[in-house]
Amino acid sequence: MSVSQVCPGLFLSGLDSALKFSILSSRNITLIINASGLQDVSYPQLDGLQVFHVPIQDQPHAPLRNYFDPVAERINGNQTGRTLVHCTAGRSRSPALIMAYLMRFEGLSLRRAHEVVLEQRPFIRPNAGFWRQLMDYERTLFGRNTVRMVRTAGGVLPEALEDSDDTNSTAAYCVNV
Repeated sequence: MSVSQVCPGLFLSGLDSALKFSILSSRNITLIINASGLQDVSYPQLDGLQVFHVPIQDQPHAPLRNYFDPVAERINGNQTGRTLVHCTAGRSRSPALIMAYLMRFEGLSLRRAHEVVLEQRPFIRPNAGFWRQLMDYERTLFGRNTVRMVRTAGGVLPEALEDSDDTNSTAAYCVNV
């Protein structure tokens, strides 16, 4: 699964796919959000292609939250084409940034944003620190949380809260992209 379409106009991938001319041109990508932590990436030459760098490593203490709003605003403001958000593998940083976008501009709860991204890219796994930052962001945006972190044999993982009033419908997401 090289490139995953999260919703119309918004794609998620790892670094390898982001470097392929055929992938970018066939999907009319005009904005790349590079969350790989690498600054010296040589993307294919495409007219009008813009790149926004998110210089964050995939470490739980890394302040990805500092980029939630700037990235969400860039995605929302990209009216000339489509957006590709990538990190090295498309598993942690880039899905977390897309979930933040879905919360801010599509009004989805964190629980629903995670479900939407997971449906399109089943192997995502933002690190526990990014989950905590997303939970703080959800609380800031909506005044509540729809997931909590629990300790499991597989590490600290998110769990949906039973009493969350999550009424976001599937059909209503991704209308702004």
